[in-house]
Amino acid sequence: MEISNRRIQMPEPLKGDNDLSGLPVLTLAYIGDAVFELWVRSFLIEQGLARADVLHKAAVCVVQAKGQAELMRALLPDLDEDERGVYYRGRNAKSQYPRQGDVIDYRQATGLEALIGHLYLSGQQERLEVLLDKIGGLITV
Repeated sequence: MEISNRRIQMPEPLKGDNDLSGLPVLTLAYIGDAVFELWVRSFLIEQGLARADVLHKAAVCVVQAKGQAELMRALLPDLDEDERGVYYRGRNAKSQYPRQGDVIDYRQATGLEALIGHLYLSGQQERLEVLLDKIGGLITV
């Protein structure tokens, strides 16, 4: 099944100077969560997973806080100074404590989501794709 040539028509990033400094970091994480979830689901299908129950279980392992935190720790050395700043802002943001899991994992996952949201909304598609490709290389199906 060849689906990698298909692109989902996503809404355009923010117009203008793409200055996201006034946007709350948890809003970046909110958008980043959605972008990452869609990317993970698409990635898993491209890997050959087809049954909905199997897809769901595999996606949960990647998108839950523990999985995202592991991915973020692997990506951190590859980030530039600005990207690290966005990650740290997301990681250190005041938010609700998780119902399950480790608070440190939850905060690191929030940082990853903020970074993805920042790259997406600022129109840095190529850089976002580079990081998602690195994540894809870390995911075992």
